[in-house]
Amino acid sequence: MENLIDKLIQNPIIPAIRDKAILEYAINSECKIIFLLHSSILTIKDEINMIKQKNKIVFVHIDLIEGVGKDEKGIEFVINCGADGIISTKQNLINHAASLSVPCVQRIFLIDSQSITSGLKIIENSKPTLIEVLPGVIPKAIQRLAISTTVPIIAGGMIETKEEVIQALSSGAVAISTSKPALFSII
Repeated sequence: MENLIDKLIQNPIIPAIRDKAILEYAINSECKIIFLLHSSILTIKDEINMIKQKNKIVFVHIDLIEGVGKDEKGIEFVINCGADGIISTKQNLINHAASLSVPCVQRIFLIDSQSITSGLKIIENSKPTLIEVLPGVIPKAIQRLAISTTVPIIAGGMIETKEEVIQALSSGAVAISTSKPALFSII
């Protein structure tokens, strides 16, 4: 995990890939880590291989991969395809990935103050490697989570400007994830 955190500190921008055109751009960027948010059972191995050929770390959002079960065997399949880590909103999937010593990102959606409390309980129970907070444009919520947990935070969702990147990082996030190619190389 230390190497992962070091890579995030070196370059705290994580491309969040939803289509192949943006994947090409991301793998040629300076970013060290890529979040693969859309793929299918037919293309995932090739996409992971493209990313790995550029010596990048790839996390796969297991909940969003078409044709792959959102279960323990789905995680094992994605890891066997070469993924370095798993992203999920589901605590049981994070627990399974962690039991396999696979780095995992617990995605948490913040919609109100209760969701922060609920999110902290999920984090405590799932013990993820990283947390991804969505939307990532709520500095107050990022600060509150950052002082309440030792798990590194990634801010994701709705981050569209350099100022929003800086604000999220200044609020306690170690990195941000974005699907905006213009932000892949701002830092």
